[in-house]
Amino acid sequence: MDSLFTPENVVAVLTALLGILTSAGVLWYERRVPRRKRIGYRVQMDTPIGSGVSQGRVNVRVGLFNETPGMADATLVLLRIENDGSQSIGEDDYPQRAVHPGLTVEFSGRTVRGIAVTHAPGADHLMDTFTPDDAVQHSGSLIWLPRVPLNRNEHFKLLVLLTGSNVGGPITVTGSIRDGKVERNKAARPDEKPPIFGRGARLITVALTACVLALAGIIVVRDDSPPPMDCAAGALTVTGSTAFKPVLKELEQKYEDECEGAEIRLDIHGSNAGVRKLDALGAKAGSAGAPAMIALSDGPRPAALTKLHGKAVAISLFSLVVNDTAPVKDLSLDQIRRIHRGEIRNWNEIVEGGPDLEIRLVSRDANSGTREVFQRRVLNTNELATSSRDCTTKDYADAPVMRCELDGTDQVLAEVARLDGAIGYTELRNGEVPDGAHRVSIDGTTPSVDTIGTSSYPYQEIEYAYTYGSPPAESLVAGFLNYLDNYGEEIMRTNGHLPCATPKGMRLCGED
Repeated sequence: MDSLFTPENVVAVLTALLGILTSAGVLWYERRVPRRKRIGYRVQMDTPIGSGVSQGRVNVRVGLFNETPGMADATLVLLRIENDGSQSIGEDDYPQRAVHPGLTVEFSGRTVRGIAVTHAPGADHLMDTFTPDDAVQHSGSLIWLPRVPLNRNEHFKLLVLLTGSNVGGPITVTGSIRDGKVERNKAARPDEKPPIFGRGARLITVALTACVLALAGIIVVRDDSPPPMDCAAGALTVTGSTAFKPVLKELEQKYEDECEGAEIRLDIHGSNAGVRKLDALGAKAGSAGAPAMIALSDGPRPAALTKLHGKAVAISLFSLVVNDTAPVKDLSLDQIRRIHRGEIRNWNEIVEGGPDLEIRLVSRDANSGTREVFQRRVLNTNELATSSRDCTTKDYADAPVMRCELDGTDQVLAEVARLDGAIGYTELRNGEVPDGAHRVSIDGTTPSVDTIGTSSYPYQEIEYAYTYGSPPAESLVAGFLNYLDNYGEEIMRTNGHLPCATPKGMRLCGED
């Protein structure tokens, strides 16, 4: 039942109710809400009939129009006066004590010469108002109309003959209506078609259209796709390799977003530290069950940790980084090994004519899988003992080379970028290196995910995900590992790893 009250469903229902209420409200307002009495007027024709009218076109006059004197600047105006309110207007709705109690029509700049009053079919009673005792009067540019009663939608028209050569000049109708007003309407031209729908219908259409668009937007934006099959609820700790940390951070966010009830905690301190912690917690739990933990490791676990079950997830690439003060872009395996044995201690021994610059080794601590891969794949031996705690000065003068150890990849990169003559190692990390340092190739080969398996680049290793025993199929541990295979391919590639789940990766990866 809770799924019925999602934010999307609530918004959809409210939007639909808004559409219904808007439609009903407009109809109710149209039919039930009293509106003010209103007389509207519109100019339906204003045309020249004299050849001397300044704003009209030259025309041809024959018969009476041509023979009557003073018609050179004559114009004809057809004025429609109508009750377009919701209530009828009676004689008592006009002011009783006014000099001219009806309506006043003014043609600015023109003089009224003649008036004809017409009415709509079926409204003969209107002519009873225009009696000799209460007739239409005019003087100069003004016409005074009697108190004409008008039922709803009734109208009458004035055909007015004017002189004064001012076609299109201002025409106004004024007057007082009790609880009402007199206003100008838009004039309808003879060739203008009336609107198909009224104002109320248009408002309803707009409201319903807005509601439909809102509902469509919700449908489009809302993600109704089911969560991945690998989703499981609970808490999971992921520990181990710092080389895989960028991948894990992205996957953690994606998994928690897509899998409701899952909480992923990252506790990254190095490959060796991770697998040993997993083994210790599993042994401590005993019959209580395996811990909800996964340990990522650069390379296989130590042979003694037999309870750990490994799954190859990727081939990871690593590289050497050098401070920009050392003008090298490539190092041979022999040079790298001699540097780390202390046989080459200055960069000018590698670069002819290069700077007289001491080589400083910035390494990882014993928990690091990146360090173990470097020793196993590149040096073929262990690194020298630590000879500096601050990476700047030797702790004892007779040490063959200055070498320090740091806890994480970010620290190594920062120290190599800061320290003149420094050299260190790191995972590929999408090629990102801080300012002040640069990567170097090995024997002319640059690390690249695309060339794994075809190049001779040595600094690479299989990344394993370890669990304590085999996790149950429906557990969060199994779900996250499957999610890593099914949805982590692009994330792993962009961070310098070839996924083992790809066809190429399957040929190159092996299971522990």
